[in-house]
Amino acid sequence: MSFTLRRPGAATVYLAFVAADGFIRGLTFTVLAVYFVQRVGMDPLQLVLVGTVLEGTIVLLELPTGVLADSYSRKLSIVLGQALFGIAYLAQGSLPFFAPILVAETVRAAGETFLSGAQQAWVADEVGTDNVAALFLEGVQLRRLGWLAGIVASVGLANVDLAWPITAGGALSVCVAGVLLVVMPERGFKRPVRQHPAAVLITARTGLSAVRGQPVLLALLAIAAVLGAASEGYDRLWEAHLLIDITLPPLGNLAPVTWFGLIQAGGLIIGIASARLVSRIDTRADRAVARILLTAQALRIGAIALFALTSQFPVAIAARWAADGLQSLNRPLLDAWIARTSPPEVRATVFSVMSQGDALGQVLGGPAIGAIGTWLSLRAAIVASAALLSPALALLRLAGSLKPRTPARTTDRLARSVPTADL
Repeated sequence: MSFTLRRPGAATVYLAFVAADGFIRGLTFTVLAVYFVQRVGMDPLQLVLVGTVLEGTIVLLELPTGVLADSYSRKLSIVLGQALFGIAYLAQGSLPFFAPILVAETVRAAGETFLSGAQQAWVADEVGTDNVAALFLEGVQLRRLGWLAGIVASVGLANVDLAWPITAGGALSVCVAGVLLVVMPERGFKRPVRQHPAAVLITARTGLSAVRGQPVLLALLAIAAVLGAASEGYDRLWEAHLLIDITLPPLGNLAPVTWFGLIQAGGLIIGIASARLVSRIDTRADRAVARILLTAQALRIGAIALFALTSQFPVAIAARWAADGLQSLNRPLLDAWIARTSPPEVRATVFSVMSQGDALGQVLGGPAIGAIGTWLSLRAAIVASAALLSPALALLRLAGSLKPRTPARTTDRLARSVPTADL
């Protein structure tokens, strides 16, 4: 008697992957900033340099890794990215020194670029662009549930040793990469045959042309840059704002990191509820998506400003949670919009261009917000972050009014230039 191992479907693999990835990120990110300060002893300049190296590396590698995913295999790009992510955190948790951590951040950035774009393009190919919006929204909920579980595990481990959640997250990430290599299907993707060495250059050129020739994608690229510029300062300063400007209430004998775990957990729960509400709306229409995102960004500007200006701990936490819940809508809705508008053959490259815009916005916006925080105050810096979101409102209104061009027109040149073959 013989048994045949039946692989799970692409949707199941995607949802399991994002849940596991959320758990790993909750496990590592909850304590990372505290680990850098308390265990490694980083000063503010070193903390900024870590972020600058991370985002700068993403800017450099985002497009090349997206092109490789389109030219060879999106599955292998995802597996490699997840493995690099794990290696980076194994190194950071094992070597609590600034120089190794800086090197590890470049490895982590490389892993992030292999993951970004490839996973969205892969699942869009496997399930179809008509179904991917609902799957992205379901994925956000599962990712946040996984992240929530990761926070609980992280706080428990961190109360014993700050390094444990980071090394555990790295080890789990490497294991997930190995599982994906075995179970992940890739049936909807076609790549240029190996006999054509120019395929990579043609893919890069076609992907960039797709963005330049599609007004909607250009608008979404500008939105990504604006969101990146606004998020970098806020994401890196909110903990310091709570510690310095607003006193954290005591939690018995528990470490201060416990408060940050609780705050992030509350934001995740609200984000899950927000995604559930939006999942009931038909998100296949670009104008409907634009209206949802525009409303969310307007409310988020107010929430961030309130978080910056209040001196009351409960009000600050409520504002933080509101901003988190509204931010959770950005990724799935924008990803589905990009997937619908992108040519299938260069979809990962287009996603990488969008991620590159986000990273470039963070590189340019982060230092400016940090300078405001140093020269004026943390409150002023976070208010400036909220103000940086304002251009996104006009850009979303513009993107919703534009009529997408047919993606197939952009891909004809690629199809004529390079023969395709199944993996």
